[in-house]
Amino acid sequence: MILYLHGFRSSPLSMKARLTGERMAQLGRGAEFLAPQLPASPKLALELAFELVRDVPAGELAIVGSSLGGYYATWMAERLGCRAVLLNPATAPLKDLEKYVGVSTEYHSDKPFEFKREYIEELRALAVPRISRPERYFLIGATGDEVLDYRDMVAHYAGARQHIIQGSDHSITEYAAYLTDVLAFCGIDAHPAGGAQ
Repeated sequence: MILYLHGFRSSPLSMKARLTGERMAQLGRGAEFLAPQLPASPKLALELAFELVRDVPAGELAIVGSSLGGYYATWMAERLGCRAVLLNPATAPLKDLEKYVGVSTEYHSDKPFEFKREYIEELRALAVPRISRPERYFLIGATGDEVLDYRDMVAHYAGARQHIIQGSDHSITEYAAYLTDVLAFCGIDAHPAGGAQ
């Protein structure tokens, strides 16, 4: 089972979420892919995420998190003992999100998105100062990320499997090229002839 957690103001309509879901469907494993619309509240977002995978054994679960979703994925992986793939993950979002307090819109729609000041404290409660088992993590970061500093990611996930892309951007425009590796780390053979875990 793969749980995909999108980033700040994003949605399951993001390019990476869609490509991952489409590949899982092509493999006949669409039912094993979850990509919920996360509430703006970090506390509620994590409650929803945990509820969705409540009955999935840790050994059969992998979380793919992008940007702020990577921050969430790390917190969940530490508690559940599952694998996690981090795509340009936020490692210290508290310093960056203060300027977004207020009402804006989601990136992929005109739906209002309200980020309240108390959500910053909710984020603080989810901080993971140091990952406990680096072998459970796979970081894909980009030196050209215009939102987050890839060096923070490299340091935070020290000892984990890492693929640092020279250039690219925050959304990892060429994500499709890394999808087979992402799914393999999640325990899924992403080649058309495969499909077995």
